[in-house]
Amino acid sequence: MTGDSEDPNDEVQYHVELSEGDVEGPVLLPGDPDRVEVIADCWDEFEERARHREYRTLAGTYDGEPLAVTSTGIGSPSTAIAVEELARVGAGTFLRVGSCGAIQEEAAVGDLVITTAAVRQKGTSDEYVREDYPAAADDEVVTALVTAAERLGHDYHLGVTCSTDSFYAGQSRDGFEGFRAAGAEERIAELQEAGVVNFEMEASAILTLASLYGLRAGAVCTVYANRVTGEFRTEGEAKAAETASLAAAILARMDRRKEEAGVERWTADLSL
Repeated sequence: MTGDSEDPNDEVQYHVELSEGDVEGPVLLPGDPDRVEVIADCWDEFEERARHREYRTLAGTYDGEPLAVTSTGIGSPSTAIAVEELARVGAGTFLRVGSCGAIQEEAAVGDLVITTAAVRQKGTSDEYVREDYPAAADDEVVTALVTAAERLGHDYHLGVTCSTDSFYAGQSRDGFEGFRAAGAEERIAELQEAGVVNFEMEASAILTLASLYGLRAGAVCTVYANRVTGEFRTEGEAKAAETASLAAAILARMDRRKEEAGVERWTADLSL
């Protein structure tokens, strides 16, 4: 069903073609529409709720807990649209699930990177808030992702991500016919020296918008390329999918436990 206008107050959201009640629980956000079924394949059950442009949404359950997955397309502009419209239909927790390029040697191909915060090396979130506003992951989401990775036995790295608007120039790669953007070598060296773990293209927009709107967000990506070792293999995407899905279920249980205890934030005194 397609909305009749682009009014954000319409019952059906213009781009994602979802309305209130179509999604329940945390929403996983991959870029590729074809990846939504790869993610949902590890769930108990799922069904498609909408498909329009780059936005495809499935809803279902994992380990008995409700969750959903919506593809965002590549980059922050389309991702911000997804977050905006999903929030308007009731989503309150977002987990970016994707692939990335590591810029630290220890983050091997096939490992996971769980984002604690992101460098905002892109323009979308600048249109929402001043550039020195931090893109920080929610601590409960980070805790759930780490817990899930530990339970599943996946190798992971915890740290700062750099989100860019360009896969090539913005990530200090060669462009067409060997083009190199000014300062490319210095930029990647500076990020490495600062301990930034990886490059990707969506996390900082998700984290910034979630923080501005009082929502929860985090990110987990599988390393496809290591820029230090030169390794590149498109493998291990199921690790990020499974980790994020289990984290969504853990968050649901954390929320119930908080409600039972009459507290607003998760602490070490609570147990699952």
